[in-house]
Amino acid sequence: MSSSAQPSEHSTAELYQAHHSWLQEWLRRRLGCRHDAADLAHDTFVRVLAGRHTEAIREPRAFLTTLAQRTLFSFWRRRELERAYFDSLAALPQASAPSEESRALVIEALMHIDRALHRLPPKARQAFLYSQLDELSYSEIAARIGTSVITVRRYMKQAITLCVTARLSA
Repeated sequence: MSSSAQPSEHSTAELYQAHHSWLQEWLRRRLGCRHDAADLAHDTFVRVLAGRHTEAIREPRAFLTTLAQRTLFSFWRRRELERAYFDSLAALPQASAPSEESRALVIEALMHIDRALHRLPPKARQAFLYSQLDELSYSEIAARIGTSVITVRRYMKQAITLCVTARLSA
């Protein structure tokens, strides 16, 4: 049976059996690494298990592609955050470098905060990042994003509330 003629009902096991190899190859072509592709194919099917019921999937490859793209985005974003974190660690004296366990915990916290910040509207996220990373004043932020200082204050309150809520739920 071709992928376009799949029945509309699938068990997760059937979905995995019918499409895992295809998905892993699709990911390998995008990543250029079969090991990362295998990991991300696994992560994609974990999302299937954690998400909606597979009985409602009419186009399994389109469904899996969408989930895999989200998994890829998270993977690339994590790599970006890791690279930035490790770059900042490289500037530290060797004696003050954190342990591997501490590094892993920091990366997980950064990913959690990053996911939380992506729930903000773009201008609110940008205002928060200007404040926290570039240490700009509210008036400087307002000028950069083209809004009022009062709006920047609202954005900051929104972002800080989100970060605190995310931290408490972690």
